[in-house]
Amino acid sequence: MTAGRVVGIGLLALAAVLIALVLLGGNGETEYKLRFQTAGQLVNDNDVQVGGRRIGSVKNIELTSDNQAEITVVVEEPYAPLHEGTTAQIRMTSLSGVANRYVQLSPGPDSNPELDEGATLSTDKTTTVVDIDQFFNIFTPKAGKGLQDVIQGFGAWYEGKGVQGNEVAKYFAPALESTRRLAEKLNADEPALEGLVQNTSKVVEALGSEAPTLTEAVSNSNTALGAIAQENAALAEALDYLPQTLRRGSTTFVNLRATLDDLNELVDVSKASTKDLAPFLAELRPLLVEAKPTIAQLDKLIRQPGANNDLTDLLNDAPSLASEASTSFPAADKALREATPIFGFWRPYSPELVGWLRSFGQTFANYDANGRYARVAPAFNAFNYDQGSGTLKALTPAQRQLGTQAGPSIVPRCPGGTTQRPADGSAPWRDTSGTLDCDPSIVPPGP
Repeated sequence: MTAGRVVGIGLLALAAVLIALVLLGGNGETEYKLRFQTAGQLVNDNDVQVGGRRIGSVKNIELTSDNQAEITVVVEEPYAPLHEGTTAQIRMTSLSGVANRYVQLSPGPDSNPELDEGATLSTDKTTTVVDIDQFFNIFTPKAGKGLQDVIQGFGAWYEGKGVQGNEVAKYFAPALESTRRLAEKLNADEPALEGLVQNTSKVVEALGSEAPTLTEAVSNSNTALGAIAQENAALAEALDYLPQTLRRGSTTFVNLRATLDDLNELVDVSKASTKDLAPFLAELRPLLVEAKPTIAQLDKLIRQPGANNDLTDLLNDAPSLASEASTSFPAADKALREATPIFGFWRPYSPELVGWLRSFGQTFANYDANGRYARVAPAFNAFNYDQGSGTLKALTPAQRQLGTQAGPSIVPRCPGGTTQRPADGSAPWRDTSGTLDCDPSIVPPGP
C-alpha cells in the first residue's frame, strides 16, 4: 500500500467521523427539567411550544421522591438556551382526548442570565393543567345533579334548533368584535371603570343593608303581578282594542304632517324675530333668579289659606267698597278742596308746630349757675279775623298785645323765626310779595 493511498483512506475516515458528528450529535438541542404538581396526562414526544410553535418535545416523565412530576424536555435552537425568568404551563388543545397536551413555555428576557443545560424549573415557575373531571369534582352530589339537569335542559331546549342555531352563529363574529372593542374602550378608560366598579359595590352594599325593604318590595311586586294576572280578561279586551286605536292614531299622525308643514313656515318666519331672543334671555336670567323671593312673597300676598287675609279677598270686596266710595269720595274731595287755603295758611307755621312737638321735652334742658332755664318768645294777638272775607289778617307790631319780650320793643319775628335757622333755608319764612311785616334776621340765640 502506497503512502498516497494511506492518506486518502485517512481523509475518508475523517470525513465520515465529521458527518456522523453533524448528523447524530450536532442537532443543537438543550435539555431541561420541569417540576409540576401532576403530569397532566402528558406523554413522551408531546410538543414543547412557544407562541403556538413547536420548539422541542417531552423526552421523559418521572415521579420524584416528594410525589411531584419531573418532566424532561429538550429545546431546539435558536430558542435554546433559555434564560432566568422562564415559566412553563401544561395546556390542552381541547377538553376531549388524552394525547392533546403540550408544554407552553414563556421564555425569560434575553438580558437575564442563561440557564445551564439540565437546569430545573421548580413548581413556583410551573402551572399544572386543570382537567374537566377535576372541575366537576368540586361540586357536591346535589350541585352536580343540578348542573346535570341544567345541561340536559339546554339539550332539550336546543333540540331541533340546528337551522336557527346556524343562523345565530353568523352573528358570533360581529358580536365578539363588538365585545373586543368594548373591552378596549373600558381598558382605555381604567379610572372610569374603577369608579363604576366602586360605585356598583356601594350600590350593592346599600341594597344589602336594605334587605328587609327589598324583600317587602319583591312581595309587593308579586302581589301586583298577581293582581294583573287576575285581570286577564280586561287585558285581553284592551289588546283587542289596541289595533283599532293604532289605526286611528296612524290617521291622526298622517293629518299631523300638514300641521307640521305649516308650523315649519311659522318657525321660518319667526327666526328673524327671535335672533336676539337668546341674549335677551341670558340677561333676563339674573333678574329671574333675583325675583324668586319676590315671587314667593307675591304668591303669599295674592292667596293664603283663610279668610280676609290676601289680595284675592280684597279684590272680592272691591265692588262693595267701590259702591260705598262712590258717595264718600265726592264729599271728601270737596272737603279737601275747601281745606286747601287753610293748610296753605298754616304751612308757614309748620316749623313752629313740629319744633314744639319735637322739643317740648327739651325746653327746660338748658341750665346755668342759677339752675335750669327756658328760652321762650311768646307772641299774642298776632292776627285778626275778618268776618267779611272769613280769613285771618296779620296785625302790625303796634296793634299786637305785648308778651314777655327780650328787649324794650316788640320783636317782629317772621314765621319759623322762633327756631334756629335750618340748613336748607326754609325758615324763617318770607312771603313772595314781601308785604309781611317781619324781620327774618331775628332768630333765637345759640346753636
